[in-house]
Amino acid sequence: MGRVILHVDLNNFYASVECLYQPELKNKPVAVCGESELRHGIVLAKNQIAKSYGVQTGEVIWQALKKCPNLVILKPNFPLYIRFSKLAQQIYSEYTDLIEPFGIDECWLDVTESTKILGSGRKIAYEIKERIKAELGLTVSVGVSFNKVFAKLGSDYKKPDAVTVITKENFKQIVWPLPAKDLLYVGSATEKKLSSIAIYTIGDIARSSPEYLKRILGKWGEVLWIFANGLDTTPVTPPIFEDNVKGIGNSITLPRDLNCLNDAEYVLRMLSESVAQRLRQQYLKCCTVQIWIRDSSLFSITRQEKLKNPTFLAREIFQKAFEIFKKHWNFKTPIRSLGIRALDLVCANSPYQLEFNSMEKLKLEELEKTIDKIRRRFGQSAVLPAILLSKTDLPCQIPLHNQIHPVAFFK
Repeated sequence: MGRVILHVDLNNFYASVECLYQPELKNKPVAVCGESELRHGIVLAKNQIAKSYGVQTGEVIWQALKKCPNLVILKPNFPLYIRFSKLAQQIYSEYTDLIEPFGIDECWLDVTESTKILGSGRKIAYEIKERIKAELGLTVSVGVSFNKVFAKLGSDYKKPDAVTVITKENFKQIVWPLPAKDLLYVGSATEKKLSSIAIYTIGDIARSSPEYLKRILGKWGEVLWIFANGLDTTPVTPPIFEDNVKGIGNSITLPRDLNCLNDAEYVLRMLSESVAQRLRQQYLKCCTVQIWIRDSSLFSITRQEKLKNPTFLAREIFQKAFEIFKKHWNFKTPIRSLGIRALDLVCANSPYQLEFNSMEKLKLEELEKTIDKIRRRFGQSAVLPAILLSKTDLPCQIPLHNQIHPVAFFK
């Protein structure tokens, strides 16, 4: 018997939860947004009424207000959303123990074995949909299919409060006419590359040669061909079976756009300090450094490179991050947000090849551990790199509580 995979998507999740607690908003256009004064003013979620005005997730607040002047804007309440997410997962757990979260509002469920007792995937999907509505007051869209990729396409296919079944017999009729961007992991950059070679739909991807796609998109092109042809065999993996930590990172949306290399250097140093400190707190080192850049038009890129040796030193993480940045960004557009992520983590005491300057590195490691102790005792900003005191219009650290007047110690 083939697999039976469900993808359950809580519709307009943040906005729907807010409307539960503020019923007077039920018949008004509502959007949950980040704080505009900190330039996090992006639409995180909107209800169905706001959607009918053309309000889109990810656009900035002024754009949403231009489309819908009477839009009710709410600040996010993440503890409340997490609570409802857990309540929904408790319901899912009554149908299977193979549950894989995909963000706070989406989950894959493998109900293959459950169908022997509870009936078909369609029957289970409708039952879950009605229970979420009755018990939590929310609606869901559920995709039912024989793999994870098509199950997610099914939940996106018809919204809100709907069930879509995609089978081996009908997927070419349902999936292939959809635009290429609807396929899992096809972002704006990949979509542009595909459209440049006259590939516009998922069917176009499926009918292309995997070798040709690989030449255009690298190994990811072959993966997309597998997805489009319904050949994905990725298992539904509960978090308990995953590594505890796959990466440690921080990102920040700046109070103003960054327009020069000096600004970028400043912010990357600040982020490196935060990431390195978190690595040391968990007794980890990283072997790869990744940077994330989002410009003022909300276009983003991610780039990464390997380190010569594992590290938890802020200066080494910064040097690699800055090196990557200079290779891949030319400031044709200003930068709105920056991030650094430490990947390929290993235990801090893992062995590595010593070099002539290894003693110097060991001294630096002890120095940064000592700085951690000072910060724990006197506050996060007690000791900072001198460069982070040079700009008054940019933050000198990732915001934390219990701060005191800083002392600069190195450039």
